[in-house]
Amino acid sequence: MLFHRLILAVFFLMHVYGNPCKQRNATYGYVCVCNSTYCDTVPPINVKEGTYQQYTTTSQKLGFSTSKGQIKPSSNGVSKHKIDLTNSKPKQRVFGFGGAFTGSTGFNIHSLSSKAQDNLLESYFGGDGIGYTLCRVPIGGTDFSLKKYTYDDDHDGDVDLKYFALQDEDFLYKIPYIKKAFKLSNNTLKLFGTSWTSPPWMKTNNDYAGVGFLKKEYFQTWAEYYVRFFEEYAKNGVRFWGVTTQNEPYDGFLPTSISQINALGFDNHLMNQFISKHLGPTLKKSSFKDLKIMIHDDSRHTLPLLPEILENPHSMRYVDGVAVHWYANNITPSDYLEQYTKSRFKELFLLGTEACNGFLHSMSLEESVQLGSWARAENYIRDIITDFAYGARGWVDWNMVLDQSGGPCSIDNKVDSPVITNNATGEFYKQPMFYAMGHFSKFLRPKSHVLDVQDGLIKSVAVLRPDGLHAVVVFNEGQNSTNVEIKSKKGFIDVTIQKKSINTILF
Repeated sequence: MLFHRLILAVFFLMHVYGNPCKQRNATYGYVCVCNSTYCDTVPPINVKEGTYQQYTTTSQKLGFSTSKGQIKPSSNGVSKHKIDLTNSKPKQRVFGFGGAFTGSTGFNIHSLSSKAQDNLLESYFGGDGIGYTLCRVPIGGTDFSLKKYTYDDDHDGDVDLKYFALQDEDFLYKIPYIKKAFKLSNNTLKLFGTSWTSPPWMKTNNDYAGVGFLKKEYFQTWAEYYVRFFEEYAKNGVRFWGVTTQNEPYDGFLPTSISQINALGFDNHLMNQFISKHLGPTLKKSSFKDLKIMIHDDSRHTLPLLPEILENPHSMRYVDGVAVHWYANNITPSDYLEQYTKSRFKELFLLGTEACNGFLHSMSLEESVQLGSWARAENYIRDIITDFAYGARGWVDWNMVLDQSGGPCSIDNKVDSPVITNNATGEFYKQPMFYAMGHFSKFLRPKSHVLDVQDGLIKSVAVLRPDGLHAVVVFNEGQNSTNVEIKSKKGFIDVTIQKKSINTILF
């Protein structure tokens, strides 16, 4: 009888507090270790009237620690930092957060045992995990594929796309895990597709990478290629929410001596032609007419080149949003997001569509993987908070899962990822980046209204969720703990924000 009571007590604690992180020292800090039999979870939300619940992740203690407290009728008057929500005006609605289903991600998931795979996918998409709801799917090969490829290679002049065919990478490493993610997310997952390059025979340089542009005689074929991709995925039970017009179109101006990443060059003149005369009309005439079309899909520093497209009415009749990557943000003013997008066309949404740490590895300027790095988690947190301050409606990471080298990769462009697999042990490691993402994806749910935070003196973002809860994410990058007072129409919440931590307060 005592044994049964102990078992019931354990199950009760797991339900209330979740599975704790099995923390392990790593080269640059700490990771949480998961395998086929164990993985940490997020403690469930349980907020009652007049109370708040706080979730905390620190550089020294990963996972999601949770605590509760009472909302008070008056201020204690001692908190250094104050977040005033009493007169907050609702701004943009949240689409969601997530990562990319690259070939490398799928390959690394596939390398684990089936039970470990289940734990990994639950961690990202399940109710006990961080609840990803917005993900990117490459249309064909990328640098994070096992090889260079498109869906119609070696068939020069195939304007009717008779030889178009999905590849093993789709059937082995993308579609199965996408379908599992849909199921785990209760079909709330939104996908958008992005192409890196057309088949080489459509390009001026007849190559996957390098200085190459779409030949004018293939503009319509290339638009129909997009439709074929969506048709083939639909046949396999996968539907999409959106599409970007081209991954990093200015990469197609770089010689292979600088970049070997699959690329297709578009200047603004060519992009206007492609959108207004080919991609836009072709999608609208297809069964995928409701797909959200996003332009740019490149870094913030190239936004000054965008107005030529934004001010073209023939293109803009088809465009729904602007996609932005985070690379070179350290040399680019944040207000570019306002200056070149939202201030010009308020009806367009802004979405962060690619980010990763370790991307300078290919230039030998940093290590690809820094296992356990809290500094890299802070990079994510800062960028997400900044993007949302300028109107972003979501933020999508790059590879969700990589190996210990930061690959596999079809070229030497290995990078870091929130989850790293260890094929030798069958384990996978959740890095601080995973928990940084989780504070946003788990608590800033789709359709939440971002709130205008008044007089916030600490980095934060606040939303009003569809379930009526407020969620306030607070980031302390300093070396000392501090107190933060949140003022709302419900009263006052005074919380301790530990040094080097990210916190979410729900009430």
